[in-house]
Amino acid sequence: MNKYMEIAIKEAKKGIENGDGGPFGCVIVKDNKIVGKGHNRVVLKHDATCHGEMEAIRNASKNLNTFDLSGCELYTTGEPCPMCLSACLWANIEKVYYGCTIVDNENIGFRDNKFDNLMGGRKKLKSYLTQIDRDECLKLFEYYNSITDKVNY
Repeated sequence: MNKYMEIAIKEAKKGIENGDGGPFGCVIVKDNKIVGKGHNRVVLKHDATCHGEMEAIRNASKNLNTFDLSGCELYTTGEPCPMCLSACLWANIEKVYYGCTIVDNENIGFRDNKFDNLMGGRKKLKSYLTQIDRDECLKLFEYYNSITDKVNY
């Protein structure tokens, strides 16, 4: 398993066990060093924008003292929703690696696919998005489902 995805999974588990939100953990890497981490905190902060990627982007921007994350790569347990994908592009993140697909996200109660379809999908971004370690991330989603009441996100 990719070492950064392993850390993203641990970040997601921390959020799940704290009741912070969905099973989405994220790390941002620059020059083989983690510069930002985050997990879904939508429930904790009562804020629909506190997805794992958004939290990691905020953390990396603070740590690097810049909004420009050029040279960074992002690792996330679930394929980014349209909001997070747009934030990655705005932040100049060079590559996104994800575990579970947007359809996997939908299968555990998240509406990412609905919004993705409204926005026209992501066919033009296929070289920007790379799937890795899906099986390990699916285990994370199963863990989330086993301990969490269904919430419509």
